[in-house]
Amino acid sequence: MKFRPCIDIHNGAVKQIVGGSLMDAQDAAQENFVSKQDAAFYVALYRGRGIEGGHVILLNAESSPYYEETKKQALAALRAYPGGLQAGGGITPENAGEFLDAGASHVIVTSYVFQDGKIQDDKLCKLVEAVGKNRLVLDLSVRRRDGHYYIVTDRWQKYTSVELTEQTLNALAESCDEFLIHAVDVEGKASGIEEPVAALLGSWGRRPVTYAGGVHSFDDLDRLRELGQDRVDVTIGSALDLFGGSMPFEEVLRYVG
Repeated sequence: MKFRPCIDIHNGAVKQIVGGSLMDAQDAAQENFVSKQDAAFYVALYRGRGIEGGHVILLNAESSPYYEETKKQALAALRAYPGGLQAGGGITPENAGEFLDAGASHVIVTSYVFQDGKIQDDKLCKLVEAVGKNRLVLDLSVRRRDGHYYIVTDRWQKYTSVELTEQTLNALAESCDEFLIHAVDVEGKASGIEEPVAALLGSWGRRPVTYAGGVHSFDDLDRLRELGQDRVDVTIGSALDLFGGSMPFEEVLRYVG
């Protein structure tokens, strides 16, 4: 298990939000924390400790009046740590190059690939052609419905018919380098991890995978390590003291190592 840092940017500011509350309408979200620091502050912190593989996420839609300011922060973060961070949020074959050229090691994609409730194989192929599978991370953000976990898109507002299973992971693994899994129903709530999701990821283990959602204690890290068989990396957002939570950043680094 490794710690993967995050920098989520919404309306031009670094924030931690309740994931399921994010809406395009009026760029609304339930906020847990709004930083007085810009993205560059967090980049310097992560870079100074040599932590790689974190992600910068643009939470505004391209149509938002806040998008350009959010994008400006994201690009500045990537330029400050070349090769150290991944970039996600509204990524397409047309704009992916801008983020890679700015220094992103990978681009992270969900909505472009999952449309009309299913995987769009032609769009996935186009994306792989544009960036290469070795620089692509697929974000399989999931929400629970009828006892199963389904991939959701468009800032977690729309369900697809694609269930998170080993078969889904196997099929998509041929087209990407890593997976980022957001457990949306617990994202930003610091209420504990989605154990079935962690167990599935741990038993699969064919690609690097990062779990995000609900971690709020070191007991959660222990449980994720156990269920993930020590091969699922972790992102901690609202529970981290950097973002107003109670888990000390330095202690997390020592604990996860």
